Amino acid sequence: MRPALALLALAAALTAQDKLPYRTENALGDLRFQQPIGLAHAPGERDRLFVLEKGGRVQMVTNLGGQPRKEVFLDLTEPRDGPIQTNSECGVLGLAFHPSFAANRQVFVFYSLKVGGQLHQRVSRFTAAAGGWTVDKSTEEPLISQPDPAGNHNAGDLHFGPDGHLYIACGDGGAADDKFDTARKIDEGFHAGVFRIDVDLRAGNLRPNPHEAVCLDASGKPRYLVPADNPFVRARQHRGEPVDPAKLRGETWATGLRNIWRMTYDAPSRRWFCGDVGQNETEEVNLLVPGGDYGWSLREAGKPFAKAKGKQGSQRLVDPICQYGRDIGASITGGIVHRGSTLPELAGAYVFADFASGRILAIRERGGRWSDLEVLAKDGTVAGFGPHPATGDLLFCNMGNGTVRRLIK
Repeated sequence: MRPALALLALAAALTAQDKLPYRTENALGDLRFQQPIGLAHAPGERDRLFVLEKGGRVQMVTNLGGQPRKEVFLDLTEPRDGPIQTNSECGVLGLAFHPSFAANRQVFVFYSLKVGGQLHQRVSRFTAAAGGWTVDKSTEEPLISQPDPAGNHNAGDLHFGPDGHLYIACGDGGAADDKFDTARKIDEGFHAGVFRIDVDLRAGNLRPNPHEAVCLDASGKPRYLVPADNPFVRARQHRGEPVDPAKLRGETWATGLRNIWRMTYDAPSRRWFCGDVGQNETEEVNLLVPGGDYGWSLREAGKPFAKAKGKQGSQRLVDPICQYGRDIGASITGGIVHRGSTLPELAGAYVFADFASGRILAIRERGGRWSDLEVLAKDGTVAGFGPHPATGDLLFCNMGNGTVRRLIK
């Protein structure tokens, strides 16, 4: 995301020219939120929607079919280990409910905080009250707490996959031009990729290699394991360079991603989608696959990058399924595949947005090929998408005016 005044001016100039087939409206009545940045829902719950507020709270919205009501589900405005950070692209960035949430009450959160004066991006497990709908922050169990050299490019999305493992999106560390040289490495921390971990400690999975970001319990054990079938667990080289087996981040599932801003798993097609924010010229949509290398910083989307670091080696880079330039927008917000009961003409389309220009966009797959961009509507500062928990209809957050909205004809 880049909520700069110059980009917001660009949004107004660009979207004013569009003739659009849809418009948007508030989906939750008169409810307002503080910088809503993402949406989530709990397994099996059809009348509860969870809205992530960048500043530190997760709000639960109920009575979705009537007059919606909200109440605080989790408050992280004062984390136990240090102050929350909300400047730049920091804040509460991702939330995922365990697939067995109804039984174990576990919820996982990606958020930003300072520990001992150093910025960290953290993934923690919390436990909701038995039979209730509040989370006491004292139940926190940190899993990963990655020191971060800059406030931007944190990614932060969390999702459980169909395999029951937790998938975590991490950015390249921030600044610009891959300044910290993380994108080509899989043995120096949790950066520039998607990481897959086993939070249930299943037999046969592997203990993670030691690292300052890997949090340990009171007995000195990590709170997660590395799935034994992760694609890089036996890697000894990457992009033509040797990998230190003792430092290898076997958690790595996909790599070479600059700053995923929202990913999603589409169950009917059994595919992962993401939007990856570009540097100077190009935004991209990718299909995420295990072991995929998406090329940053050798390239920006499909174009060679002038300040590339390292070399490609023998591994083939995965091409984006869609890319667009500054004539369309300047900061992609990844979306979801529309599977809802309304707007049937959009069934199967991947719907996403550009945070800077305000355009809501779609692509469709036909005969194995992806269509050109369709501009569906315009709205402001779209920061996250999610399905309605009852109907599956497409909802999104307008971070600027504090609303959750939907498309209508």
